[in-house]
Amino acid sequence: MTTVPNIRNFSIVAHIDHGKSTLADRLIQMTGGLSDREMAGKEQVLDSMDIERERGITIKAQTVRLSYRAKDGKDYIFNLMDTPGHVDFAYEVSRSLAACEGSLLVVDASQGVEAQTLANVYQALDNNHEIVPVLNKVDLPAAEPEKIKQQIEDVIGIDASDAVMISAKTGLGVPDVLEAIVTRLPPPKGDRDATLKALLVDSWYDVYLGVVVLIRVVDGVMKKGSRVRMMGTGAAYDVERVGFFTPKMQQVDELGPGEIGFITAAIKEVADTRVGDTITDDRKPVTEMLPGFKPAIPVVFCGLFPVDADDFETLRAAMGKLRLNDASFSFEMETSAALGFGFRCGFLGLLHLEIIQERLSREFDLNLIATAPSVIYKMKLTDGTEIEIHNPVDMPDVVKIAEIDEPWIEATILTPDEYLGSVLKLCQDRRGAQKELTYVGSRAMVKYDLPLNEVVFDFYDRLKSVSKGYASFDYHLTDYKPADLVKMQILVNAEPVDALSMLVHRTRAEGRGRAMVEKMKELIPPHMFQIPIQAAIGGKVIARETVRALRKDVTAKCYGGDITRKRKLLEKQKEGKKKMRQFGKVDIPQEAFIAALKVDS
Repeated sequence: MTTVPNIRNFSIVAHIDHGKSTLADRLIQMTGGLSDREMAGKEQVLDSMDIERERGITIKAQTVRLSYRAKDGKDYIFNLMDTPGHVDFAYEVSRSLAACEGSLLVVDASQGVEAQTLANVYQALDNNHEIVPVLNKVDLPAAEPEKIKQQIEDVIGIDASDAVMISAKTGLGVPDVLEAIVTRLPPPKGDRDATLKALLVDSWYDVYLGVVVLIRVVDGVMKKGSRVRMMGTGAAYDVERVGFFTPKMQQVDELGPGEIGFITAAIKEVADTRVGDTITDDRKPVTEMLPGFKPAIPVVFCGLFPVDADDFETLRAAMGKLRLNDASFSFEMETSAALGFGFRCGFLGLLHLEIIQERLSREFDLNLIATAPSVIYKMKLTDGTEIEIHNPVDMPDVVKIAEIDEPWIEATILTPDEYLGSVLKLCQDRRGAQKELTYVGSRAMVKYDLPLNEVVFDFYDRLKSVSKGYASFDYHLTDYKPADLVKMQILVNAEPVDALSMLVHRTRAEGRGRAMVEKMKELIPPHMFQIPIQAAIGGKVIARETVRALRKDVTAKCYGGDITRKRKLLEKQKEGKKKMRQFGKVDIPQEAFIAALKVDS
């Protein structure tokens, strides 16, 4: 196996907002990937989605090929992968890292090491990457480069004495990064004469070309016109186009070992191209597959329903299209008595849920209601069988359940010292168990075991508010543990509303139930009859509020006379209201669902 000396494959890893995409911009600019005119007025060239630009976050990992002439006079090819920093998109990071040999670790010189800096570096180290620390934003008045170098050594344990000092915004020090890539990152290894073996890194749907597949060639040569086979699915295709991104699409005749590029082969469905699959020659396939990466497993589930029932087919088509470009998003049809037809969808986290919801409403002009997010519970039944449940409505009868297990996570939180008390209290309130507490300079690093159920609601928002935005948070799933969970239902006029039923811990049920019924009381408009709103566990009501009836003043026309005349009219009205309550239907406005689902005191 020989090395390919003139190629460097690397990714940029960092916490959110530490400047990955801006550094990628400067690298593209300085190597002439795009002219200054094409860069003008466009920040973060690789963030192609509107949402990415507006929120200033990277959602999809992007790749670009750059040409660079080093100081030693040789020409090099750089394959750069810009990765997301947000915890929900950690799977995008993992597959980008698998295609590279090295990483640039970008750390903000004013903020230092954050929770996701750690998570992403450990992923890079697991992939045996060579790591080059880069301190960004050194031109800021608050920058403390020497202190941050020490912090990188103390917390992560990698030598940061020769970290590259840069300002990605102004371009200061970026030429040193290009030289460090050449001198400090290893070239890829590969055998040109061996049978074709390539890693499927990513795939997305293009309206004109069908499915575009991003690949990293390990051995052999990927040629235009050859017939290839996906080893995971066993499907064979004829390669129509071979090329790479500069970030514009460039077609070539072949890609050799160590190169990253794309192929198209008239593939109709993105589902046919499994990320992490091995692509090989159809006529003489290799025997061993490359170690793929773990498929993205949905963690949070919620129901999405169209506000207007006529939009159901539009919603189905829209979800199919989003699924084409996002393999981690899954959905299946479900019906609800209160909300009609909709879909039960699986997401990687709450940000992922929010992004998908926003894309549905924006790109497809849909008006949607989302039910309460829930996680996957494992239930052991009395007859010895085990089932998985991600919709509280499907929960079997309590008598049949022997044990309910819920998923737990290990959370790493970094926070400035003055907010430590509030952060610990927040974790304690969410049934967390503290594992360790260490100090990184003036900041505390806490590790907590927390039930995922308590995190999916609004833990991230609360964490940001108690720490005034300074705390950072990263988590990964650990295992399932038995828990004392109960199914809480909301009854409106004695009818259960399935969209609002949820599994909660017994100790939290009463508080949650009370908050829900109080909120519903404000939101349901008065009808001609009295409406009781109750929160119940099984047959036991734990909280109740009543919406007063609209009343007509029936005694207005009684002038004088005996009190019995008034009483008779009032009794008659009371009977009428009672009858109405039996047959009346309560209209719950859509806002009530949305607001009630946001309740979490």
